[in-house]
Amino acid sequence: MSTIINSIDKRSPAERAGVRTGEKLLSINGHSVEDVLDYRFFGYDPDPVLVLEDPNGVQRRVQVKKGDAEELGLNFDTYLMDEPRPCSNHCLFCFVDQMAPGCRDTLYFKDDDARLSFLMGNYITLTNLSEREAQRIIDLRISPINVSVHATDPKLRSVLLGSKAGAESLRYMRAFAQAGIVMNGQIVLCPGYNDGIQLQRTMEDMAEWGFASCSVVPVGLTKFREKLSRLEPVSRECAAQVIEQVEAFGEKCLEKYGSRLFFCSDELFIRAGRDLPGEDYYEGYVQIENGVGMLRSLIAEFEAGLRLEDAAVEASAFTIATGVSARPFLQDLADQVRTKLGVCGEVAAIENDFFGHTIDVAGLVTGGDLIRQLQQRKLGKRLLIPVNMLRHGGDVFLDDLHVSDVETALGVPVTVVEQDGFDLLDAMLERK
Repeated sequence: MSTIINSIDKRSPAERAGVRTGEKLLSINGHSVEDVLDYRFFGYDPDPVLVLEDPNGVQRRVQVKKGDAEELGLNFDTYLMDEPRPCSNHCLFCFVDQMAPGCRDTLYFKDDDARLSFLMGNYITLTNLSEREAQRIIDLRISPINVSVHATDPKLRSVLLGSKAGAESLRYMRAFAQAGIVMNGQIVLCPGYNDGIQLQRTMEDMAEWGFASCSVVPVGLTKFREKLSRLEPVSRECAAQVIEQVEAFGEKCLEKYGSRLFFCSDELFIRAGRDLPGEDYYEGYVQIENGVGMLRSLIAEFEAGLRLEDAAVEASAFTIATGVSARPFLQDLADQVRTKLGVCGEVAAIENDFFGHTIDVAGLVTGGDLIRQLQQRKLGKRLLIPVNMLRHGGDVFLDDLHVSDVETALGVPVTVVEQDGFDLLDAMLERK
């Protein structure tokens, strides 16, 4: 734990109050500060009183003048003011355990930190949560909490998570529900384990416990599973059965709770060979970060933007690189642009040689696969790639190649496109 202040935002309330770098933040309004949750929660109040300690151990009190929603403006050595808590599970389906060797170290770190659930939207299993930490979540009214549930049968959940705590931690979900803490859930579907009757039980329990939403996503299996438990991929038939089951229960939830609560990911619809549902199905895209409605949202935004265009556009030919599963949808959008505006574009489906061909999503395409599969292809004047191929906030692919490496190898500029239909249209029309 480090609550030592290493910088202060310019013109912030803390700077105006005379807070100094190098001081340790001990408490806010009489509440001790252990990490970022305490800092953000207690620092939210107007005009807080801080207790600070200088490097010599001398303490002082400082009252800070600020509004309700105004940030104090303090920065610490790490965002959490603490080390991230690693995952202690051994999940049968863990993607990190299936990573290729030789990637950057950060890709092998598994976090399971409740603080990152609240602050960053990460999904956690609750297995390394202590009673004290669970009570703090309740006391601070921390919501929402995003939970990797997978199963509510205690024995099965322990098997799936590879930990006895899988069963024991179910009590936290019930406690959070009773305390009114908002929970979103995720179920990674593993055929033969948590489908069928077990999936039904899980959905019924989660609905009873007051979960606000839950995604159902197919297990992702790479080619790097030599020493791991055998798992079967989600087949076309399995995907169709799961969709039917989830939708049937979702209709009951809609009638009872006013929400479907449970949503199948785009990937399940694609594997089942079914059309994507309409926008209304997704209820405001509450689970979009888990791949639920991502394609429908992209299509709806794109077509809304295209309807505003009423004249031919001068733009160079392009290629969009994406995963195998998304290619038909993006090609349809490119064809719409060609028909209405005369801009020529093609979509290249990149086979995932790096992780194995069972992985077909764009977010796991590497720079190396892009280069190898596009080098002999006519790309037009530019290449468009989705932002989720890259490390968050950067320009690095999973195999540590940079966007500039791809540009050099292919001889065309690369445009990074946000997960946004309007941005995609602008990129096609060479407006970004």
